[in-house]
Amino acid sequence: MSEQQFDVLIVGAGISGIGAAVHLQRDCPGKSFAILEQRADLGGTWDLFQYPGIRSDSDMHTLGFDFEPWTEQKAIADGPSIWRYLHRVAKERNIEQHIRFGQKVMTASWSSETASWTLECSGDDGAHSRYTASYLYLASGYYDYEQGHEPPFEGREAFAGQIVHPQFWPEDLDYSGQKVVVIGSGATAVTLVPSIARKAAHVTMLQRTPTWYAIRPSEDALANGLRKILPDKWAYKLIRTRNVLLQRFIYNRARKRPDQVGEFLHGKVRDALDGEMDKKHFQPPYNPWEQRLCLVPDADMFAALNRGDAEIVTDQIDRFDESGIQLQSGQHLDADLIVTATGLKLAVAGKIAFQVDGAPVAFNEQYYYKGAMFSNIPNLAVVFGYVNASWTLKADLVARYFCRLINTVDARGADFALPYLAPDAKGEAEDAFDFSSGYFQRSMAILPKNGAEQPWKLNQDYLLDRKILLKGALDDGVLQFRTADRAAAPQTRDAALEPAE
Repeated sequence: MSEQQFDVLIVGAGISGIGAAVHLQRDCPGKSFAILEQRADLGGTWDLFQYPGIRSDSDMHTLGFDFEPWTEQKAIADGPSIWRYLHRVAKERNIEQHIRFGQKVMTASWSSETASWTLECSGDDGAHSRYTASYLYLASGYYDYEQGHEPPFEGREAFAGQIVHPQFWPEDLDYSGQKVVVIGSGATAVTLVPSIARKAAHVTMLQRTPTWYAIRPSEDALANGLRKILPDKWAYKLIRTRNVLLQRFIYNRARKRPDQVGEFLHGKVRDALDGEMDKKHFQPPYNPWEQRLCLVPDADMFAALNRGDAEIVTDQIDRFDESGIQLQSGQHLDADLIVTATGLKLAVAGKIAFQVDGAPVAFNEQYYYKGAMFSNIPNLAVVFGYVNASWTLKADLVARYFCRLINTVDARGADFALPYLAPDAKGEAEDAFDFSSGYFQRSMAILPKNGAEQPWKLNQDYLLDRKILLKGALDDGVLQFRTADRAAAPQTRDAALEPAE
């Protein structure tokens, strides 16, 4: 088995991994690193998902990196545009040469005796390889690449047509002239419906629960105007700041005055439907921002509804049959193709089997540390983006924090940094995600714990995290800096994690 050694290993070559590599090159220029990517190309989400109309569900001035301006006209960008953006960043900043493709990380083991991580990987050709590093950065995202969420539907095997989950969209799927039913009401369904409606005979969005829609133009007129008079970096920074503040204001207002925000959102939908809105289809059983708002750029889905190319049906599924879906109301939806846009399946730490000093790690027993590390796991950073704002906002912060940490470990002559939490100090855990979204609720049992107070609390506030991760003291009385010989050859994991003297 081959073995390669680096200072830092990054798992995942999507937005988080590419961003981390750029920050690492800039802020820790003497450190060697490699990115381990399971797939054959970089891009993560934007390489995996290939369903029609795939696009961002937030603006690219905050989904883009803080160091690389988004300069295209559309702020709500399609998947291929985002994929090209990531490729350009990786190429121009010499990141591509550091990526090891076709490397699925199976296990990750930490040794306090050597102060290093050892990763065992499986290649596409069946070959196994081993990588070691002082630091490990998890940029593997938050969902399972190998499985989507597929609820059991009675009679599914009786359906004579094709059933497709958007996460595994067939490249050669032709739905021209077909009757299509899209099951779902989230971001994927809302993206698919207007896209498919251009070619299909008719599209029905079958939702069991309505959602809240946010309508906005796909182009940001102010951003495009500023780029005509200012350098790209200045314009990008101004628009990014404006959007961060606007997102934060809307989220906080929704939590404080949900009825007011709900009426505003309904007003936009009503206007997009030429003044007619059946609340049966647009009145969710929860308040705005108790689940993520569904973005509808240029009101494209409502345009498809107005043309009659698509319709929304709100009902419960009784069963599938040979020709479509029988609903509990008695209505039948004829279908040639059924798309199960029923959601994601979450995965923690890329489904990698972790050990610390020989003891298995159960992430649902660990606490988040500043939303960037985990309790009692050394030299490990993780990216879990915001649920109420763009993913990359958090990814940039975590990468910059981890670079600060690496440089501080070196400056202190230490080998590793450990967020130490004593067993008797663990307090009551809170819900890390104050969201009722199904994919969170289905996964609560596997997610790490969220403390009631800092530094064990996962925040959903970008401005607060900026203070904590970029300005806050690293030496906070919790993070301990240790040398390998200080915890040499521990007999048990608990022994290795005893407080430093």
